[in-house]
Amino acid sequence: MNAIPGQVAAFDVERIRADFPILSQTVRGQKLVFLDSGASAMKPRVVIDAMRDAMETQYANVHRGAHWMSERTTEAFEAVRDSAARLMNAGSRDEIVITRNSTEALNLVAYSYGRGVMKAGQAVVISEMEHHSNIVPWQMLRDAHGIELRVAKITASGELDMAHLEDLLSDGKVGLVSITHMSNVLGTCTPAERIVQLAHAYGAKVLLDGSQAIVHRKVDVQALDVDFYAWTGHKLYGPTGIGVLYGKRDLLEAMPPFMGGGDMISSVTFERSTWARVPHKFEAGTPAILEGIGLNAAIQYVESIGYDAISAHEAALTEHALAKLSAVDGLTIYGHAQDRGGVISFAMDGAHAHDVATLLDRSGIAVRAGHHCAEPLMQRLGVDSTARATFGVYTTIAEIDFLAETLGRIKAFFA
Repeated sequence: MNAIPGQVAAFDVERIRADFPILSQTVRGQKLVFLDSGASAMKPRVVIDAMRDAMETQYANVHRGAHWMSERTTEAFEAVRDSAARLMNAGSRDEIVITRNSTEALNLVAYSYGRGVMKAGQAVVISEMEHHSNIVPWQMLRDAHGIELRVAKITASGELDMAHLEDLLSDGKVGLVSITHMSNVLGTCTPAERIVQLAHAYGAKVLLDGSQAIVHRKVDVQALDVDFYAWTGHKLYGPTGIGVLYGKRDLLEAMPPFMGGGDMISSVTFERSTWARVPHKFEAGTPAILEGIGLNAAIQYVESIGYDAISAHEAALTEHALAKLSAVDGLTIYGHAQDRGGVISFAMDGAHAHDVATLLDRSGIAVRAGHHCAEPLMQRLGVDSTARATFGVYTTIAEIDFLAETLGRIKAFFA
């Protein structure tokens, strides 16, 4: 496989941008300003090269082959499990389950832990700022298994209402708290350590949806003492079709499989089947081999930059963006949490979010518009949609300035 760049001594955004071939493109005659990384991030050259190299030089099905090519491919694929464990400081690579994405990881816990371990009459707690992927699986569990679904409120500033969360936990019936680590709409970073401590004090386990958070800040699952942690590869500069679920080993061992098929079994007869050891009992069928190799390269790329540098860069971007966008007449920013990441949702007086996004696109600026798979949060905010700018390692201050300037012109157009 191609080598991953060495540790970046100082954050050089132009050097980093050079690692992403797609950023050299123009859109409608304008330089591309990509502010939609929260939906899916661009891919660095090392990820592209790693996947192409695998297809050209070492590809076969994994785990079951006795030949050289299969063994080489298995080694390359399984490296992502080691990298993910290292990235999150998991206690063991066996606590890393490879999934299709964070949605599947959340559904896996809802099905295997919710139906296989939790009992009817227990409750699951989510919050008002969850992505649909952290709402719908629990509704399905509620309807099929008699689990109560409780919703923790957020404050006017867009932060988790910890007092209300404790109220929901206080009767001791909650078996699981499933909360976003960072809101994909508000940018709010929830107090993960406090959530875990509080939930554990009332006998509940905790699942954190880290789809946004792990892109922007270091996650240490052992320090957090979190029970489950889910994230997706394509937001972390890796390919689509692959995600990660961390689970404490004793919990994974107590859970039944999520899907049945090849590779997740120990033995099969017509009378019964027995399961493979964790994590493989949750990984039925041929995995996303090339995507695993690509995600391994992406993780190493992020590590080569370093989370300290990434967090500092994106904190500076966010602070600058909040100041610049707050100065745009008629623009409302949603979410004012003290601890927040590089996600900013906004609405313009007299203009629909989709119209704003369309006009931004004419200037080469890519943002997301809509309810962001968070309709209950939109209802809580009293809007049907927002435009959303999200940042990555390649985002620059100049791009933020151009966004603000263009929004000013759009506002004048609608005046």
